[in-house]
Amino acid sequence: QVQLVESGGGLVQPGESLRLSCVASTNRFSTYVMAWYRQAPGKQRTTVARIDTGGKSEVRDDVEGRFTISRDNTKNTVHLQMNSLKPEDTAVYYCNAFTLSEGNYWGQGIQVTVSS
Repeated sequence: QVQLVESGGGLVQPGESLRLSCVASTNRFSTYVMAWYRQAPGKQRTTVARIDTGGKSEVRDDVEGRFTISRDNTKNTVHLQMNSLKPEDTAVYYCNAFTLSEGNYWGQGIQVTVSS
């Protein structure tokens, strides 16, 4: 069982930045594909960014150029750097860890609110 603990959320104004972090309780962190999802009120949970075990990353189109996902296997941590935040980025953000053999693990979620 892997526990994921997110941090770094909060309330910011449009155009500002936040950095989300997620620490995983496993000694096999490097074997997990890590991702960030988000869920806005009344909407489905959707993928924001993903980084594979080799460090290859991808982000959804509407955050391309603003959000960056990275991982530090020495600290069992994945980050989501969010710049130029917009009100439509407001959501609960979830950390996800995945392997084919174990399936999905989820964090408890962290609120990000972008409002003036």
